[in-house]
Amino acid sequence: MGRFDDRVVLVTGAARGQGRRHALRFAAEGADVVACDIAAGTLETVPYPVGTADDLAETGRLVEAEGRRVRTITADVRDLDAMTAVVAETLDAFGRLDVVVANAGICTFSSVAEMTAATWQTTIDVNLTGVFTTVRAAAPALIAGGGGRIVATSSMAGRAGWENIGHYAASKWGVIGFVKSVALELAPHGITANVVCPSSVDTPMMHNEAAYRLFRPDLEQPTREEVLPAFASVNVIDVPHVDPDDISDAVLFLASDEARYISGATLSPSAGVSARNV
Repeated sequence: MGRFDDRVVLVTGAARGQGRRHALRFAAEGADVVACDIAAGTLETVPYPVGTADDLAETGRLVEAEGRRVRTITADVRDLDAMTAVVAETLDAFGRLDVVVANAGICTFSSVAEMTAATWQTTIDVNLTGVFTTVRAAAPALIAGGGGRIVATSSMAGRAGWENIGHYAASKWGVIGFVKSVALELAPHGITANVVCPSSVDTPMMHNEAAYRLFRPDLEQPTREEVLPAFASVNVIDVPHVDPDDISDAVLFLASDEARYISGATLSPSAGVSARNV
């Protein structure tokens, strides 16, 4: 038996990266999955490709290969009406909703002195407003169902200042404050709300040309191998990044019965970076 037998889990940003891994891990533990993603391929101000329709379909195929039911839905987390429709489709398809993983996010790079308003706004809209719309859309269903779990993705950049990603840090600090507030509001309904704060993770958000140039400005076209030591220099444990499964371990724990009395908390699978923060 799995920890999530016959429960229904909604994961945003599920086309690839951390979101896909969360979806598959929940499925392996017995859950049915709603995999949601913008699946647009590109997104304004984002210098690397985002998930595509094919990526989202592959997530669905992989969940089905685990023997679980899945619904893949294309939706933009910046749009409350769209996320409300995602929850309605979830209830129509499965009759319940038990776990919400607000994972969708982007990371772009700019100094504050050079940042455009569009770069700021897109990051805030996806990373922070996207968590709000997901939770706002799902909360009535969780309340009506008698309880549930909410897990949102923040970052170690949400615990400290960070050069060239002030907009990203602001969005991720906001996620922590918002989820702590949600934990207080929803506790009487048997709903927990928590945050995971990764450091760098081995996903396309880290492995792209813009990130490589940020970490190795001394090179014209840095390669993956050339940036790995620079990535590792950020962490306390000597690794360039953690694996998506390390983040999934934290997400599944916070969504599990073992964590039923944990709410309003941050859990940091961060290769030791959390040792530098209060």
